[in-house]
Amino acid sequence: MQTPTASTTSFPPHTLEVVLALALVVLVAGAGAMLVSGLTRRLLLKIEGDRFHTQPFAATTVRLVRRLFFGLLVLILVFPALDFAGLDMSVGLRDEEVARWAARTGIRVVLLLLLTFAVNRFAAAVVRRAEHEIGEGDGLGSYERRKRANTLGATFRRFISALTWTTALLVILRELDVDITPVLTGAGILGLAVGFGAQTLVKDIISGIFLIAEDQVRVGDVAVVNNISGAVEEINLRTIVLRDEEGVVYTIPNGEIRTLANRSKDFAYYVINLSIAFEDDTDAVTDAIRAAATDLMQDPAFAPSILAPVEILGVDDFKASQVTLKFRIKTLPLKQWEVGRELRRRVKRVFDARGIKLPTPKMDVNVTNVKSL
Repeated sequence: MQTPTASTTSFPPHTLEVVLALALVVLVAGAGAMLVSGLTRRLLLKIEGDRFHTQPFAATTVRLVRRLFFGLLVLILVFPALDFAGLDMSVGLRDEEVARWAARTGIRVVLLLLLTFAVNRFAAAVVRRAEHEIGEGDGLGSYERRKRANTLGATFRRFISALTWTTALLVILRELDVDITPVLTGAGILGLAVGFGAQTLVKDIISGIFLIAEDQVRVGDVAVVNNISGAVEEINLRTIVLRDEEGVVYTIPNGEIRTLANRSKDFAYYVINLSIAFEDDTDAVTDAIRAAATDLMQDPAFAPSILAPVEILGVDDFKASQVTLKFRIKTLPLKQWEVGRELRRRVKRVFDARGIKLPTPKMDVNVTNVKSL
């Protein structure tokens, strides 16, 4: 038997055997990868149901599992196949050692990564399905449950992801013969340091937990936090993220929240303060407002968003040349502005049809002739 040197590569005299061996490896690896990805697809389809076809992460998961298993099987099978075909490659590492490492440590590491990825994805899928089931329906209660479920679901997904990948990293380090005792010791010391030196961070996290647990605000709500108004885009354990009507994003630490007003929980009112002239009949103005509100409630585009007829609160204030009439309409959360603007438009149209004029600023000037004595 010819002994190859470390700096040369001995090519087999039978090239056909090598090509057939490599083709067989690719064929077997492809079949195995397709089998595993098919099982993954069935499991995801069972968890997601019909939503599997509309979830982009589901197809990405199947493709990733197929590619990883294909690469792993090729790495395990290629060296025995080449050796069987008569190809002897010596490049510093013996092919038997590489194959043995791939079949033992390598396969465990790859399987652990796949398992971690699968657990993370499947947990996210289960959480999303729970969100979907909790939020089913078209009523106000379903809308509130949906927002609550989305907020809790996002928090659970982040927590599960951090937990699974941290655990997987520690186990992989053990598989690679890395002593993780200093890592765990350092984590303990770091935790102690955080407890003493990062009190603000701990305060933010604890405040975030209570913010989510008490259902004070949800993702999708419109809230006023510390006099900053905007739509809630994210609720994290440490921060809450708002975006105002101009698109400006505000990131507020949970521990810094002093006042929080939720403008879209359960229901909302759109309040209008209407100024009318002293000469106008308040009863006639009230009838016109009710007529405009009734017309609005009969519109199919706005009727589902209105929860109750317009409520006339009455005369609210007297000013120098006008009277303030206050009324409001009850709507679904986040629909108050849309309904309120349309109600203003229709009130204006009814006023024009009935000849009701809104007051304009005026000044009375009295001129007196004074005769010189």
